[in-house]
Amino acid sequence: MMKGISLLISSTIALSMSGCFTGIESTPKITADEVKRQQVTVSDEERFLKEIAPQQLSKWERGKLFYVTDDKISLALEPGSTGYPKAGEYIIYQSFHEIPSMTGKPDTELTFIDSNGNEVRYRIAATADELDKRRKIEIPFTIETSVVDEVKEALVGNTYYVRTATWFDENGSALRGEKFIPVKIIDITPGNTVYPVKIRFATASDSLRNAFLYMSAGDQKGSRDFASLFYFENPRNRYPNITDETWANIIRGKVALYMTREECRLALGSPATVDRRPGISTMRELWTYENGIYLIFDDGILQSFRN
Repeated sequence: MMKGISLLISSTIALSMSGCFTGIESTPKITADEVKRQQVTVSDEERFLKEIAPQQLSKWERGKLFYVTDDKISLALEPGSTGYPKAGEYIIYQSFHEIPSMTGKPDTELTFIDSNGNEVRYRIAATADELDKRRKIEIPFTIETSVVDEVKEALVGNTYYVRTATWFDENGSALRGEKFIPVKIIDITPGNTVYPVKIRFATASDSLRNAFLYMSAGDQKGSRDFASLFYFENPRNRYPNITDETWANIIRGKVALYMTREECRLALGSPATVDRRPGISTMRELWTYENGIYLIFDDGILQSFRN
């Protein structure tokens, strides 16, 4: 009798275990990050300008321009160069050819001339075929002006809503501007070593025509792409419940008592840290920013701040 009961229990356990490994357990688990990625939608702003990319080497034509961003380019050039261009000047592409290297595998030497007609040489440890397959050919301290020209054609004359209140003057010094207001793109020129595109714009009232933004472009990985700088449509329409008085604070990057967390985030951006603690009858939050600003909320409403 006991033997029969033991056999029945063993069979039941075996059956239940075999059921545990059919269907559910064989299905891969979906993590929270994966769900988040699946729910991400790409905006029109994120898709815009994505087709702009540097040219392949085989498409380079004699006369192609590169803008020099730093005098340090001289450190990257070959000793045989007779010209050493300065920041703000252009070098003009002439030709390329493969040359022997110490590894036995050919390198590729690119030849340019500077504005004075002197020869400028830059050597890359790769064959011409290998270079032609690259998404981008990096020439230190230069900007491929064909990328800038394509951005210029796409943007100049158009009006967008600027997303950042950190603007720059012509010399690259920071200005305190406004966000979420319409601006008209006046001109596009080469930028700097980090961001190849420099955007000159005017406010809708035309009261300011010499404000600038710097932007990444041309397959460059960076946080300052078009979508991080501009909206196509007025962002005010997304927040119909925000009063005009509060919106006026937001576009100037200011906060005021009794603004909500969302309104403060629109005005100042996301905080560096958030300290959340329960009070006697409220939930208190302390937001701190890297520039010393702090905000104190009770139940999501701003009660105190240093701006």
